Amino acid sequence: MRPGVLALASLSLLVPGGGPPSEPLPARMAGTGGGTQLITAVAPRTASTSGTVTWWDLRRGRWVKAGSAPAFFGAGGLVEGASRRQGTGTTPTGLYDLPYAFGISAAPGGTAYKYRRVRATSWWCQDNDSRRYNRWTEPRAADCRAAEAEHLISYGTRYAHAMVIGFNYERPVRGRGAGIFLHVRGRGPTSGCVSVPLDAMRRILRWADPGARPHVAIGTASGATAITRY
Repeated sequence: MRPGVLALASLSLLVPGGGPPSEPLPARMAGTGGGTQLITAVAPRTASTSGTVTWWDLRRGRWVKAGSAPAFFGAGGLVEGASRRQGTGTTPTGLYDLPYAFGISAAPGGTAYKYRRVRATSWWCQDNDSRRYNRWTEPRAADCRAAEAEHLISYGTRYAHAMVIGFNYERPVRGRGAGIFLHVRGRGPTSGCVSVPLDAMRRILRWADPGARPHVAIGTASGATAITRY
């Protein structure tokens, strides 16, 4: 599938945080999380299942592109994070922190980010009735049904490397969704995550500096979920 083309020139100047189209995308956003690193994941529109992920550094007061890669989004497209419902296959838009990274494979050399290695007993609970909802559980919690959890090691290359996206993470709302990651892409759209090629995921992990407090902003090129809103 061809990656979506970013129509940055069409971003409305009336969107909160909007600035001249000549400015780097992060400079036109309403917020970037307060750190000096940012990942933007942009789709052309809400029905899109592909787009572009770009990672940026703030250097001497100006945002500079550090890299970019084609990306897949949820098979159900994108939806505002606050109104997302679990099981819809949608990727939540918004600005989120990145609590930690994980992977079936060892962290790429040079990775400074907190990295948790996946083992055969590693699960991610998506059971709305569990006290471990939207959390890593090892071993799987007694109140988290296997049918309502991801057995992380079973995802193979897709979870060779990943970063937890802080959607619905700090104070989880049951039914809103769990297990939203930035991970290695498979053959097509995801169940709600953002995915990029393996080489790009490795580059992001080497680039990410915990001291720079990186965040990820997910949105569309224009419209109600325009990335510049976040």
